[in-house]
Amino acid sequence: MKIGIIKERKSPPDRRVVFSPHQLKDLENTYKDLKFVVEPSDIRIFSDESYRNQGISLSEDLSDCEVLLGVKEVPIEALIPNKSYFFFSHTIKKQEYNRELLRAILQKNINLHDHEVITDAKGYRLIGFGRYAGLVGAYNGFRLLGKRHQSFELPKVENLPDLKAALNELDAITIPNIKIVLTGFGKVARGAREILEHLKIKEVSVEDYLSKTYQEPVFTNARVTDYNKRKDGKANDMLEFFKNPTPYESDFMRFAKVSDFFIAGHFYGDNAPYLFTREDAKDPDFNIKIIADISCDIDGPVASTIRPSTIDNPFYGYDPVNEKEMDFMNKKAIGVMAVDNLPCELPKDASEGFGEMFANHVIPAFFNNDKDGILKRSLMTHNGKLTKKFSYLQDFVDHHS
Repeated sequence: MKIGIIKERKSPPDRRVVFSPHQLKDLENTYKDLKFVVEPSDIRIFSDESYRNQGISLSEDLSDCEVLLGVKEVPIEALIPNKSYFFFSHTIKKQEYNRELLRAILQKNINLHDHEVITDAKGYRLIGFGRYAGLVGAYNGFRLLGKRHQSFELPKVENLPDLKAALNELDAITIPNIKIVLTGFGKVARGAREILEHLKIKEVSVEDYLSKTYQEPVFTNARVTDYNKRKDGKANDMLEFFKNPTPYESDFMRFAKVSDFFIAGHFYGDNAPYLFTREDAKDPDFNIKIIADISCDIDGPVASTIRPSTIDNPFYGYDPVNEKEMDFMNKKAIGVMAVDNLPCELPKDASEGFGEMFANHVIPAFFNNDKDGILKRSLMTHNGKLTKKFSYLQDFVDHHS
């Protein structure tokens, strides 16, 4: 079996890759019938030479590979017909900007496996970059905090060699006496938590966080049933909330009144209440001045996230009175970090972490007749048609604007 590692062609450039040179070598040694070919790239975090040094073949022509692996969307003109591809297609939510890409995939008879839907039998995602989004997002939040308080300067993560170097930078700063609320319990939130724990910031219960004052920085990790409540006053039920959040309304203001810094690491589901609205942000009791919105839903549950920010310019200010953007250093502003491609700042660590997950969960499926259904569940298109699970996208594909 021959698998090709494709060059990332999306702009802005993405330096990540599915596998490091060492990982490819280890996989070739483990599976004797497996051969990798790497398409040369001058932007990839690992050089062409580093793959060559591991004895991995490089070629501009991947047409004899059965499977092609990438990270971001493949431009339509670069798609090779009649192949199996793995990449983030960003189409499962009917993203308008990728409609033509999905059409082209069907027209070119491509079997598309989307990284986002590589799951176990219960539907839990097996691979992704969530941890690295959480790590970089929380780091960037503290970088913004240092600028706003004019108390310390942290370098950009993208200018550091790896995660270890970023953690070393955090060791040199002192966090002021603030309260931090973190939402979410998935991979993103766990990545953000790693930063909080590395900084040795004390974790306190939600009850204590809301009712007590502290002489040191503290954080709490809030669940959906902590920042939402039933409209009818009945007891909150987390399972019920996930099934149907419509009987609930936001109770986030109780956190907003006592928090200085909010790290949004939650997944926002359809029909769930917004955490806080533009009207909430106008409330004189709204105390939050720094928001690291790792989830980055635009004009959504976090009212201050009015646009995504960029790695080059990660911060902007939100003026709650006029509901507009303003200088993030303005004292009246809520400082916002809403970069939507955070793992790109840690390409080496993110690639190695992703490769480890892909090697553990996906590669074996090629050799064990897909006994756990990994390939079957992630297959979006086959024989020029959407698979049954993804047939809900047919109207999206057929739509003519």
